[in-house]
Amino acid sequence: MKSSSTKRLSITLFITFLIFAAEVIGGLISNSLALLSDAGHVFTDSLAIILSLIASILLEKPSSKKATYGYQKIGILVAIINGISLIVIALLILLEGYRRLVLPPQINANLMLSIAFFGFLGNLLMAIILGHKHEDLNIRSAWLHIMGDTLSSAGVIVAALVIKYTGWVLVDPIISWCVGIIIIYGGVRVLKEAFIIFLDFVPRGFDVNEIAEKIRKIGDIQDIHDIHLWSIGYGITAFSAHIVVDNILLSEADEIREKIENILKELGIRHSVIQIESFKCEKNSFYCQLKGGSIHKHH
Repeated sequence: MKSSSTKRLSITLFITFLIFAAEVIGGLISNSLALLSDAGHVFTDSLAIILSLIASILLEKPSSKKATYGYQKIGILVAIINGISLIVIALLILLEGYRRLVLPPQINANLMLSIAFFGFLGNLLMAIILGHKHEDLNIRSAWLHIMGDTLSSAGVIVAALVIKYTGWVLVDPIISWCVGIIIIYGGVRVLKEAFIIFLDFVPRGFDVNEIAEKIRKIGDIQDIHDIHLWSIGYGITAFSAHIVVDNILLSEADEIREKIENILKELGIRHSVIQIESFKCEKNSFYCQLKGGSIHKHH
């Protein structure tokens, strides 16, 4: 049975394809680059919605013996492809906009206006369906994309009105350039977020040193090293570390582990692997030392 998030994303995706088809046909007939560029924006955002839909479905799928971490990285790989496509389409829009600045075409403003208005209403409907007050990061991301489409459609409406009442056709490529810049900005953001996760970099908003200091304040801890902080998937942060303690009872070591996990949970980190040790590592071994693809620990 589909979850609420999956149902809303499915409906939104259907409406997005209707708007895309209408804007492509309308853009070709009216000869409006602004309308075609907005169609490109709608298409790339439909990929983002598909990504959110895939993520929503995969999040419901449990991890398996073939994917012990789950299927989060599949969504990240799709995000990278999506981000690259955003930038490529935007560059094509900017190139065509320059060509039309040099040789302005004839534009059917009335058809352009009607299609743009249809797209604007469709985007508003999708924004209402998804809503903006929710905890689901996938839904929130899709909602932001839809709001970008809504602003883009509003720009095309402005361009159509200007052409209709003033005949100034240069506003069409100018508006398309604005849409192209918006798409590039969105594409770069998508790629940046995706690569941070894909390359296992420290997620935004976390400071490894601060986390280590909080853990060090727990009694009986002598040292902490081999720290790793990364994202399994979007919004899913993982942490691992080696904790050096005195030669204490196993029950006492377990209490220390629980205290560490509570600190991590307060920071929003719910996936952790804590290794308790009773020996000290080499000085300045705060992070593990990677050499030749293997981890060398100095006892």
